[in-house]
Amino acid sequence: MGAVAKNKNENNRENDSDRRRVIGKDNVAEAQSDEEVYPSGVTSHACSDSESDSDYLDSSEDGEFEGNQSPVDSGAEDSDSFDDEDDDKTGNDSGLSGDEQGNSDENKSSEQPQGGEESDSSEDEVAPRNTIGNVPLEWYKDEELIGYDITGKKLKKKERQDKLDAFLASADDSKNWRKIYDEYNDEEVELTKHEARLLKRLLKGKAPHVDFDPYAPYVDWFKWDDAIHPLSNAPEPKRRFTPSKWEAKKVAKLVRAIREGRIKFDKPKEESQVYDLWAGESSSPTKKSGHLAYIPAPKPKLPGLEESYNPPPEYIPTQEEINSYQLMNEEDCPKFIPRRYTSMRNIPAYDNAVKDTFERCLDLYLCPRVRKKRLNIDPESLKPKLPSRRDLKPYPITCYLEYKGHKGAVTSISTDTSGQWIASGSSDGTVRVWEVATCRCLRIWEIGEVVKHVAWNPLPELPILAIVVGADVLVLNTGLGSEEDQKQVEELLQVGAATSLDDKTLSVSWIQDDRYRYGAIKLQHFKTVSSVEWHRKGDYLSTVMPAGESKAIMIHQLSKRLTQRVPFKLHGLPVTSVFHPTRSIFFIATKKNVRVYDLLKQKLVKKLETGLREVSSIAIHPAGDNVIVGSKEGKLSWFDMDLSSQPFRTLTCHPKDITNVAFHRSYPLFASCSDDCTAYVFHGMVYSDLNQNPLIVPLEILRGHSSSNGRGILDCKFHPRQPWLFTAGADSLIKLYCH
Repeated sequence: MGAVAKNKNENNRENDSDRRRVIGKDNVAEAQSDEEVYPSGVTSHACSDSESDSDYLDSSEDGEFEGNQSPVDSGAEDSDSFDDEDDDKTGNDSGLSGDEQGNSDENKSSEQPQGGEESDSSEDEVAPRNTIGNVPLEWYKDEELIGYDITGKKLKKKERQDKLDAFLASADDSKNWRKIYDEYNDEEVELTKHEARLLKRLLKGKAPHVDFDPYAPYVDWFKWDDAIHPLSNAPEPKRRFTPSKWEAKKVAKLVRAIREGRIKFDKPKEESQVYDLWAGESSSPTKKSGHLAYIPAPKPKLPGLEESYNPPPEYIPTQEEINSYQLMNEEDCPKFIPRRYTSMRNIPAYDNAVKDTFERCLDLYLCPRVRKKRLNIDPESLKPKLPSRRDLKPYPITCYLEYKGHKGAVTSISTDTSGQWIASGSSDGTVRVWEVATCRCLRIWEIGEVVKHVAWNPLPELPILAIVVGADVLVLNTGLGSEEDQKQVEELLQVGAATSLDDKTLSVSWIQDDRYRYGAIKLQHFKTVSSVEWHRKGDYLSTVMPAGESKAIMIHQLSKRLTQRVPFKLHGLPVTSVFHPTRSIFFIATKKNVRVYDLLKQKLVKKLETGLREVSSIAIHPAGDNVIVGSKEGKLSWFDMDLSSQPFRTLTCHPKDITNVAFHRSYPLFASCSDDCTAYVFHGMVYSDLNQNPLIVPLEILRGHSSSNGRGILDCKFHPRQPWLFTAGADSLIKLYCH
């Protein structure tokens, strides 16, 4: 026994000397391993930027699974790089035997908690831990503490280190990559080398233990050494090759149940339309409710420590703070000032109870219940892309000539087909014929009554005027033209006995009027006539009597001296009538609508719904497929008859009544005049392609007339060949606007 003890003591002394050498090499290995890079998936407080760390990371990552190396070999190699490498080096250098090396490993492992690595097993060395449990740390965001320890003492927050100082400290500290921040305990924790190895293996998808082999060889537990026959040599039974009768009966039973409806397949579950009325705001958007983009009512703020009847001392303001609240604005001043009471029965009534209840009711009443989607559209993009006005020239711009001579308001004007002459009628009872180029007054007829309307015959070989005076229509010879034209006009204006289509009533009488120098015919009507329009052939003219009821519109044939009323029932009070420029179509405008009739077929073709308060005038495009209508509310409507019976475009241009509208015969221009003493000129291009809509562009506003008795411009007409516009005003002037 003494010899054995002596041998053990000698072995212990030798092991102590060997352990010193091993610990010295471990320290060197630890200093080298400290330069390892922390695994990328673990949150670290700071990371070292030294070159040795990055080099080690590259070498450790690039060296993994090189060549035909298996995962098992890589795991063994990984374990060698962390643990076994130092031990092998130490054992080889010291020259120890296997038993001595095992004893040294045991002694090393027994002394490892005391020397190389730190241990948290001692309760005296452990810092106080936070015991708040699974509680969000946001609740302590505005507090000076992060929780309480096991004895109930407050754990105060540590002072935050500056980011620049933390970075410099991490650059100097070689072990900084092992440190992580514990936010629940507000401290830094340094991982041991063993924990770092486990984390790295887990992040790589390996087993935590190094000795675990996931690809262990298969172990066959049955011994086949002396076996000659199989375990079972019985022949296959017949039932395995014949259809099962029981299964056939079961299938037939299921089919019969499906046909009878006793077995129903799963249908998609219908989502209930019921929603939780008292659910919180966070849960309500996730649930589908019956509302469109439902927005819940705002929730009142939950009471905190301030609203307690016995709040902590730090929540109770001092008298100086209470005095400072009185100097603040009402918005910045706190709505509730905490106070301390000994018991709940000492709490008085809340002063602002009614006010807070009223504000809560306002929040519920004024809260939007539907989320409206607002479109972010640039207003400039909504404007139509119109061509430049320079590209649309020529059109009338400035006043070039003025025709003076009338003493009263000029009520109507009309140009002849050649464009050399213009006729005007005035409220002073005169009709004048002017030369367009020189403003010279060539003819003057004293009618004696207010002239309401004048219209020049569209045929150049018939220089005659139709003049509306009260209930009479004068077809007057102007005396212009060649001798042959005058002979033809004199023969046309010869009337024998008075004739009419209706012999019983004789609503219109044809009478020869010799009071005028060149001859005239008077058509006497039974009611006051408001307007007269010529047919394109020059032999027919239509008159409108607004108070004529069923005979309000009459058509007269000049060559045969005959009069007939239109064979249509008039719906409403007629305002004016117009012939189609190329076809046998007749337009009748009432105060609300425009009706289009076919004179040959004697039927209604179309009804144009104007949507205006009261129609005042109408004009037909020279092509005949587009109509413009003016109203007494200052609106102008453009109708495309091939498109719809509704207005294609409605223009609100004049603040007062529109008195007349007109189209140009050859240029893509149209105009409107109003009692506001202005005339608007528009570009109106009509394309032959039916798929392309008309182009309407406002061009110019013509001013120059003055108001008289609340009236402005009473009539406007285009020159038949030039882009000129004539306007007749209540100031007894006729103006010519040129380009």
